[in-house]
Amino acid sequence: MATTAATVKPISVKVSKDKNAQKVSAQKIYRGTGRRKSAVASVILTQGSGKRVVNGRDFKDYFHSDVQNMIANLPFSILDNGEQWDVLVTARGGGIAGQMGAVRLGIARALVEHDAEVKPALRHANLLTRDARVVERKKYGRKKARKHFQFSKR
Repeated sequence: MATTAATVKPISVKVSKDKNAQKVSAQKIYRGTGRRKSAVASVILTQGSGKRVVNGRDFKDYFHSDVQNMIANLPFSILDNGEQWDVLVTARGGGIAGQMGAVRLGIARALVEHDAEVKPALRHANLLTRDARVVERKKYGRKKARKHFQFSKR
């Protein structure tokens, strides 16, 4: 039996000299994806000091009202562990309300990925259920989805 020598190609590995990038990569991260209406939010949780960033902006700057901020942070409020997590979110599509709901679902899913024991508490608060309501499409012959033009008898 003849053996042939296989050619091995060298693999080039890029080493980042940024100290912060090495710190983040050394930490364990938990991911969650949330959807609401036409918005999609990709959430990354890391152990940290409670820093929350959405699309490069702070939570309070991105979600203007306190109610929106509270709803987005609801999974942390229920579990009382918000100060030990750093949250990095990329939200796309929809409006602020849709993105807020998507962020809430993404955070809840990432927390369940970290610890499956919190799932019943989040499920009881209805935070792990995707809200499937979307805008109904406009029908032809009508003004909007259900609104008719004014009827004229003559």
